[in-house]
Amino acid sequence: MTEISVRLSRDAKDMEAARALCRDWLDWHWKNYPMDWPRGGDHPMNPVAFEATLENLPDIHKRPLGGILIASVDGKPSGCVMYSEAEPGIAEFKRMFVSVSGRGHGLGRKLLDAMFEQMVADGYQRVFFSSATFLTHARTMYENAGFVPIAHPSGFPDEWRDKVYFMDRSLQ
Repeated sequence: MTEISVRLSRDAKDMEAARALCRDWLDWHWKNYPMDWPRGGDHPMNPVAFEATLENLPDIHKRPLGGILIASVDGKPSGCVMYSEAEPGIAEFKRMFVSVSGRGHGLGRKLLDAMFEQMVADGYQRVFFSSATFLTHARTMYENAGFVPIAHPSGFPDEWRDKVYFMDRSLQ
């Protein structure tokens, strides 16, 4: 029988697992969608900027206002999701990824549900995120989890508007 678990990151080993999953996501992204983003140093998946972000994950998602959740299949880290405070009472989540080997176990939804539970415990009332329009399977999962579309924030780059969407949901 397959053993699945989802929990908050708790040590340096978990942090390295989260970083490895994010690196796997970046590799997967560029192999599957090599032409989807405007090029240049300011795009979200610039490898140098992405690696700098990974180094800062412990600070970006520091408890008690943030968190990193790791999903494992038979003890192997296979998915992650991260969140932090956007403003009082409102969290933003990022970097949700399920490895190719971890797919088919409902890890995406399990990660979302565990994250919602933790966010409520952390005092959040709402959560939002942005994602790429080409990830249509993910959008369906988000809609099924109660997210609804919201407008792009002011100042969002015009050249990315057709490539990114934003959604939010209540946690109450």
